[in-house]
Amino acid sequence: MLKRATQVEHDGHWPADQAVGRVTLAYDDRHRRRLKLRTENGTDFLLDLGRAALLRDGDGLRLEDGGWIAIAAAPEDVVDVRGGTPRATARLAWHLGNRHLPVQILDDGAIRFRYDHVIEDMVIGLGGNVERKSAPFTPEGGAYAEGSAHGHDHGHRHHHHGHEHD
Repeated sequence: MLKRATQVEHDGHWPADQAVGRVTLAYDDRHRRRLKLRTENGTDFLLDLGRAALLRDGDGLRLEDGGWIAIAAAPEDVVDVRGGTPRATARLAWHLGNRHLPVQILDDGAIRFRYDHVIEDMVIGLGGNVERKSAPFTPEGGAYAEGSAHGHDHGHRHHHHGHEHD
């Protein structure tokens, strides 16, 4: 019988020292409701949540038998961008947001997005300092995301804003 993970607890709110396995997932695979997964030690289990949730690095999945699986965010091809001044960084954030791109705001004030050569070229053209790297990506949740990253299966309708999308 396939083990089922039916509950998510955030980093620091579950007994990480009791993890019986770990699963490393890219962002797209960390915003799910139901998905068959395999831990790094080869244990298959079913993620079976009541609704889609963003699984963040360090979170724990509680198995029905009481065990825990640790979540790790996989490195992805990302770009960290900074402006020369706080105002320049805010301007870059506006341009990225205007394109409805998921972005992560880093502790040092940099803005991280998944690599896209067109967006990278736009940011460079706007004066941004870019650093391409392989790192975990966990974008901001947005105003209506109830604490999780912005996804497109959370129930609101998208409206036309009257501007072009690249």
